[in-house]
Amino acid sequence: MSVPTTYRAFRRLPGENSGTIFSTVEKMQSLQSHEVLIRVHAVSLNYRDIAMLHGKYPISVKEQGIPGSDCAGEVVAVGSNVSMRIGDRVAPIFDLKYIQDVDPEGAVGHLGGNIDGVLQQYAKFDENVLVYIPPHLSWEEAACITCAGTTAWNALHMSESEGRPRSALMLGTGGVSTFALSICLEAGIRPIITSSSDSKLQEILSLGPEGAIEVINYRTHPEWEMEVLRLTNGKGVDVILETVGIGSKLDQGNLCRFLEEKEISLKHIIGKVFPFEESPAAFEYLHSGRHTGKVVIRV
Repeated sequence: MSVPTTYRAFRRLPGENSGTIFSTVEKMQSLQSHEVLIRVHAVSLNYRDIAMLHGKYPISVKEQGIPGSDCAGEVVAVGSNVSMRIGDRVAPIFDLKYIQDVDPEGAVGHLGGNIDGVLQQYAKFDENVLVYIPPHLSWEEAACITCAGTTAWNALHMSESEGRPRSALMLGTGGVSTFALSICLEAGIRPIITSSSDSKLQEILSLGPEGAIEVINYRTHPEWEMEVLRLTNGKGVDVILETVGIGSKLDQGNLCRFLEEKEISLKHIIGKVFPFEESPAAFEYLHSGRHTGKVVIRV
């Protein structure tokens, strides 16, 4: 695949409450010896991408930066000191500073936040921040791994050799919850999911065998914690999904191996797919809250 001299991307409008994004033409930059150029095939959105457009993100972000942290792509060019090969299927990690441990000085490199993200046709990365994605997944499925997948994996303590949970509570039906549901069903963890929408809960129930998933409408059951206790015979759950910490490159790599070994399909966690040129509409749709699962942009 020949590499063009320019490519398209989307950037945030200036200001903390711009509300939308705009299309740009970017110049292709040369690769350093340790860098890899990927052709981005799909990008999945997270609520943080919306929060940045509406002045609700608690951390400062790059002015007019490229949004998006989650993508899947194909290696199309490599530096002279790189082991990856052209054609490899990869995804970046969320925090480019978080390889094994957080940076000792607190430095972060959050894609789509304080550095440019992945809502672009091409992106270059240090080889060290890329993870191979399972070959059986589509680009759209694999694009959901970085944030939603690794957060769910980390929250369920799946990298721990002992003490995996037997039951888990997911609050809401967004990307992290639906990804966690997939992990639970394959790992033998009993999932309980809450929502205020009966239609969304019916969608969730259709994702597993009859009786495998428990759901709670928290409007019907305002004291939903009592319903959790009822469903668990008074024991409660082992894990309530915590969606703050995303995890390291090691966590993301372990998740990808788990998905490949179990040949887990992620088609059901994708709520809606937009073409690249309709990226602003994808952001608006996510902001509306009408979605179940992940909103994905096909690049």
